[in-house]
Amino acid sequence: MRPAVTFLVALIVVLFGANLVLFTVNEIEQAVVTQFGEPIDEITEPGLYFKLPDPIQKVTFFDKRLLDYDASPAQVYTKDKKILVLDNYARWRIVEPLKFMKSLRTVAQALRRLDDIVFSELRKELGQHELHEVIATNRADLMRLVTERSDEVARAYGIEVLDVRVKRADLPPENEAAVFDRMKAERNREAKAYRSEGDEQALTIRADTDLAATTISAAAYEVAERTRGEGDAEALRIYAAAYTGAADFFQFTRTLEAYEKSLDEKTVLVQPLDTDFFKYLQGK
Repeated sequence: MRPAVTFLVALIVVLFGANLVLFTVNEIEQAVVTQFGEPIDEITEPGLYFKLPDPIQKVTFFDKRLLDYDASPAQVYTKDKKILVLDNYARWRIVEPLKFMKSLRTVAQALRRLDDIVFSELRKELGQHELHEVIATNRADLMRLVTERSDEVARAYGIEVLDVRVKRADLPPENEAAVFDRMKAERNREAKAYRSEGDEQALTIRADTDLAATTISAAAYEVAERTRGEGDAEALRIYAAAYTGAADFFQFTRTLEAYEKSLDEKTVLVQPLDTDFFKYLQGK
């Protein structure tokens, strides 16, 4: 029984001693070994490692994965003196844990430093561009430049900045009404210009249409009159040909036409019966 107890005690002592001098770094961690509070070594690969027992050496672990930095909204000025309330965020990670430990020590301190770096670069870059560029036309390029410059500064602290983005860019409440009124006035001015151009084009189209219609009507009238004249001439020719050699018949038909036009139930005509007008009304 005594050997088993001795073995158990020895095993506990060994495990306790191993716990004091051995430590494990997993795949999502990196570690910094400090000796009497001073950082002396960094470990970035997973595995089992040796250190001197506390309080001589201690191990501080840092996350190797991407971390988030979410800033509080703050005001910046654009090149055209407009105020924007920016709400931005960034993705970052610790790439040199020893340098990080020496300069910042904690993630909380790193977030405060990142706030200074990113906001400073945002303020500097956006101050060189006008409002419409920041809001619409050049936002992606501006964010890329801010990311690159923030990363350059942050490398001195063992930090890599991978992406800086603006979640929201608003105008201050006291400026919104004035900006909206100005935007409305500009849109109304553009609308009036478009309406004026439309009215001018409409007048041009109507004038061209009226001219075309008048030209077509004149041409059609000319053709109609020419056709009518040719028809009348042809009719006269036919009449003349028909009545040639039949003068009495022609005189007879013309007299009948005169009767039809001049005599009706209400007409009273007093003339001698021996006139040419009544000669066809006299019976044999």
